[in-house]
Order: sequence, then structure tokens, then C-alpha cells
Amino acid sequence: MIYLADLHIHSKYSRATSRLMDLKHLATYAKMKGLHLLGTGDFTHPKWLEELSCMEEQEGIYIYDDMNFLVTGEVSTVYEQGGKLRRVHHLILLPSLESAELVSDAISKHANLEADGRPTLPISSPELVETILSLEPKALVIPAHAWTPWFGVLGSKSGFDSLRECYQDQTRHIYGLETGLSSDPAMNWRLSELDGLTLISNSDSHSPYPWRIGREANAFDLRKLSYEEVYKAIRYNRLAFTIEVDPSYGKYHWDGHRNCGVRLEPKEAMRLGNICPVCGRPLTLGVLHRVEELADRPEGFVPEGARPFKSLLPLHELISSVYHRPVSSQSVWNLYHKFVNKFGNEYEVLLNADTQELKEVDRRVADIIGRMREGRLEVKPGYDGVYGELIVEKRLTDFT
Repeated sequence: MIYLADLHIHSKYSRATSRLMDLKHLATYAKMKGLHLLGTGDFTHPKWLEELSCMEEQEGIYIYDDMNFLVTGEVSTVYEQGGKLRRVHHLILLPSLESAELVSDAISKHANLEADGRPTLPISSPELVETILSLEPKALVIPAHAWTPWFGVLGSKSGFDSLRECYQDQTRHIYGLETGLSSDPAMNWRLSELDGLTLISNSDSHSPYPWRIGREANAFDLRKLSYEEVYKAIRYNRLAFTIEVDPSYGKYHWDGHRNCGVRLEPKEAMRLGNICPVCGRPLTLGVLHRVEELADRPEGFVPEGARPFKSLLPLHELISSVYHRPVSSQSVWNLYHKFVNKFGNEYEVLLNADTQELKEVDRRVADIIGRMREGRLEVKPGYDGVYGELIVEKRLTDFT
């Protein structure tokens, strides 16, 4: 059976998150999205861990209001290596809340865990992996949003040029890599070093709403839903497929300077010496640029054993772009609910619903869903913290 899972989110105890990132709202919106499994996020925060303890457990899966949760969290390591300050984020998956308590207790020696749901630790990446696995051998440590300039293991600002440079002798325990919104599996296939790793995709959501939660996800084909089955799927690269947003939609796909309004494709940035033509300072180099720097394979290369992926944009984003209304506006919500009420959940609308039946709800949105399924959407690329923008040919204002 296929289980759709978003394993990287945050709780209301992380900085810059919605106060609605609680179990009640997460369960509600995850079901609306069509998810079967959701990461808890932030297991290191004492108050969140206490709230999670109310859930019923079955084989490493925790249940709240008919929604399944798996214990997850994100940790930031900040340290110096090779004469450079390194900032690397890591996604951690655990088989139990008891394991979460052990790990939290160990890392509390390095940080105040109540300060942020994503704690910052002054230890190296290899030390983090070794510490966690010594306490819980079935834990998974996965480089989070691996290409993000500021906090990705391969990022342009504080990352490394290879996984081995970062994780050193602990690289053998790294089985997966989170591609992040600004890259997709095809971009990662260009690095032979990543062969054999399970490329996973998650939302890293700070809001429970369906245009954030589940915008990227993983499809597990499992005999049953359990931590052990999820662990094996990631450990041995057995994902059925992943759900990706168009990488151009991500906040760091192209190069640029947000304050200067400068957005450049990598070749143009290189022509300018990676210097902003407005302020004369170094550009924030995006993910596409970084992939070009590190790739040892041509664009379009597909390695043996590569898992397929489906490119989608959230339904709210499609409706918002077609009718030029704010994504959270009531008119967009109303049309969103018409689709979800008819077809059951958002993924069913985006992936499987019959085109003619979609048109019965809204012809214009049905048309753009059809174009998305055919890979015919155009996105103005994101850069330096600015999301990409879906390009719609003409302005539409009247809802059907």
C-alpha cells in the first residue's frame, strides 16, 4: 500500500512558526492534504515532547485523531572546519518517544532546548551522528535541505563540497538526503557521490495550511505502516516515488540579491563574476549554480536505480495564481474546499481526478492542473529567499 509522508515539519515551539502548529491543526490539515504520515518535528523541545506523549503508539507510529505521526526533529550544528564557519541542518528520525528523550538529554548539554524547537549545537556533524547512533542505532540522520545556501550540507555559503568532507568517518551511516524545495532528484542525479542514497522530499513547513504542509512528500510502498518499514525503505532506497514542487518555485533556485531586486541564472551570474551589478557585493548563489559547480555528470543523466518523482504545485497556489488572489484569502479557500469536498483530498485532485470532473468544479483551475500534469507550467525562478512565481498568461478575476 502507498503511504504519503511529509517527515520534516516544525511545531509551534520553533521560531518563525504559526501558533497553529499543534497536533489538532496538523492532523486536520494533513488529512485534508491527503497525507498518511507526518513527522512530529521538534522532538527536542521539552514542551512539545510532553504534548506528543498523549498519543497512542503502534510499532513506532504515533496516532492522534486518526493521523499517523513519526518522531522527527531538526538540529543545527554550527562549528568551524577548514578555516570556515559551517552551518549544517540535519533531519533526525527516531523509532520512539523514549529514544527522543535519550537524544534530547544528550544534546541538552550543548544547548538550551527550550529556546527553539530546532536547537543549535556547537558540535561537528560527525559528532552529532555518532552521539545519536550510540543512543539509538535505528535512528536516521539525514542532511536537511541539502543545497540551501546558508544551512545545507552542500550549500554555497557554509557547506561542503562533498558529504564525506562533512560527515567524515560517519558518512557510512548517512543513507538519505533531503533535496529541498530548490532542487529535485534530477538535479541530484548529476552527482555520482549521491548514488545509492535515498533522495527524500519534505515540506520543512512552519505552517499547518495545505499550501505549506505536504507541498513535498514521499511515497512509501509498505506492507504495513511501522517505523521499521519506513526505516528500511530509506535505508535501502525503496521509495515508490517523491512529490516535488518545481525547483524554480524554491526560494534559492537562481542566484541574486533580494534587496537589490537582482535575479540571475547561473551563467549570467558567472559572467558577472558572481558580483551583484547593483551594489557590487557577492551574490547569494542559488542551488542550480551550486549543482553546476559540483556536478560530475551532464544534465539529463539518470543513474541506475533512480526513483521516479512527480512535480506538483499546491492547489492553493494554483487557484491563487489563476485568479490573482492572496493564497490565504477566503475566496481561494472556498474554491479549494469545493475541490477537496468532491474528490476527498488535495493529492487526489492534483494527481488522479478525472479532468472532466475537475472542470465541473472550476474550468480554469482544471486547465492549469492539466497543464501541470503534462509538465507545461512556467515558473519565474526564486532567488535569495524569494519564492518563485507561477506565470499565468492572462489575469482572471471571476470565480466560476
